Amino acid sequence: MNKDFQMTDVSLQHTFSKYERKFKALADERRLHILNEITRQKEVCVCDLSDQLDLPQSKLSYHLKILMDAELIEKETRGTWSYYTLNHAELNHLLSEELCCLFRRD
Repeated sequence: MNKDFQMTDVSLQHTFSKYERKFKALADERRLHILNEITRQKEVCVCDLSDQLDLPQSKLSYHLKILMDAELIEKETRGTWSYYTLNHAELNHLLSEELCCLFRRD
């Protein structure tokens, strides 16, 4: 197999994996509600988010981790509380030219 092809293939696989994580994170109604709450408030404390979404802390932490792993949100810890904001660069990038170009023929 051609070495250039292998390098391109690995790079393409990495790109596909990255987008798979992001779209899987978005493919859940609870996580969309979390993103919507963060959007409305610009920054939200995990302590408030649990009450607003009527989710136990353990389930909320699970969903927040998926959103963090997908790089769709960012966390800042202040004292004992964690505050979440949207990662606008990643969210704006999802349906960008980069993603569209993966499936465009020249």
